[in-house]
This record gives sequence, C-alpha cells and structure tokens, in this order.
Amino acid sequence: MIMRRFKTLGAIFVILLCIASVNGQTLRIAVAANAQFVMDSLKTAFQKDHPGKIDLIVSSSGKLTAQIKHGAPYDIFLSADMKYPSSIYEAGDALAAPAIYAFGKLVLWTAGKTTPGLDRLRSSTIKTIAVANPAIAPYGVAAITALKKTGMFETIKDKIVYGESIAQVNQYLLSGAADVAFTAMSVVKSPDMSRKGKWIEVKADLYQPIAQGVIILKFAKRNHLKMARAFYDFLFSSGGRAIFRYFGYRIH
Repeated sequence: MIMRRFKTLGAIFVILLCIASVNGQTLRIAVAANAQFVMDSLKTAFQKDHPGKIDLIVSSSGKLTAQIKHGAPYDIFLSADMKYPSSIYEAGDALAAPAIYAFGKLVLWTAGKTTPGLDRLRSSTIKTIAVANPAIAPYGVAAITALKKTGMFETIKDKIVYGESIAQVNQYLLSGAADVAFTAMSVVKSPDMSRKGKWIEVKADLYQPIAQGVIILKFAKRNHLKMARAFYDFLFSSGGRAIFRYFGYRIH
C-alpha cells in the first residue's frame, strides 16, 4: 500500500513538472529531424525581434505525431511531409490545415574522402547503408523509393540498417557504424556537418517530392498563441525562406 502511494505521488510530481515547464513562458516546437539544423538558424533569427524562450523537440515525424495525438504539450509541429500534420488536423488537434513550408532534398552521404554514388552501393567495400525507418520517417520513404526505382533495393537490402530518424542515421554514419547514409541536404549543408565527408544529391525524379508541412497545434491556444503565430508567419517571410534556401530546401 505504501509503495502504491509513493508511485502515485511520483506520477503526480512528474505531471506537475510537465505543467510547470509549459507555463506559457516557453514556445515548444516539435521538429522533424531533417530540419534540426535549419531550425537552429530560424530560431536565432526569429528571436532577434521576438525575445522569448523557444524549446525544440527533435524526432521522426511519425514519433512526434504519436506524441501530439497523445497530448504532448507542443505549440507548433514542423513535419517532414504533409501526411502526418494532415492526420493531426483531421483528428482535431490543430488550429488550421497544414501548409507546405519547403520541399526537402535527399542526398547520399559518406564520411570518407571518396564521393559516394548509387552505383557504388553494390560494392563489397560498402557493407552498411543507413536509412531512416520508412514507417515513421518520410526521408526513409524517399530513400527506399529511390533504391527500388533504380532496381537496386533487392541486391543491397541486407546491407541496410534503419534508424528511427534522420538524426540517428547521421549518428550511424559519423560513428562509423554505417559506410554510407541517405540523409537530408539540410544536414550536410549545415555549418556543423558541411566539412564532414562527401555527398551527392539523389536525382529528384527517383522519389516523390518531399513536401514538408507545418501546423499550429491546439495546445498553443493555452500556452503562447501570439508567439506561435508570429513564428509560423516568420517561416513564410523573406527572411525565413532565405534561411531554408541556404540549407538546400526548395521553396515553391
């Protein structure tokens, strides 16, 4: 009985901590892993005219969607596709339908000095290929689609290791756990990664356009709606679009 009480008190304490962390003073933005680095730049630029604390929660689009549908206290969600934010809107958890903020580009990346190529994936020197899990990560869908269109998937599928998100795929490559990786151009063009290894862009006609959507979530009405709307608008401003272009995104 005493142990049950302690467990109950512990659960209440955790809930109170969560409430305290989202007390309206912090804008909480859920971000698909491909946009992690561009979001750092967007956040810095935005805060020059809009002081206030902003927390970024980075994961795969699928995982973030599951968290949002289970009540995670996020104000804005930047997905790597339109499917996930559309499902959130249809479930009644967003203030408006999602809008496309940018189109992502897929690249093949290696930490070595040799420029990678799709034709080299069959080579015996390449033993491990990192790909984001297509079940929860849109860039993983794009990578598998490209491999199937080139007719290579069946011959190299045993080399593939799946990461939960682009962030984990990047870690596989940088740690040496993978020889090559399919990642987002926004990653390899970031200041932190631009000098690490070599990469090539995967031809756009090998996969469906990666239209990336953003929504303001219903939680923002209770938390920081004015700031959430200001950040949302900034994404579509000339300054925001310039930052997206710098990181390799295509703006429609």
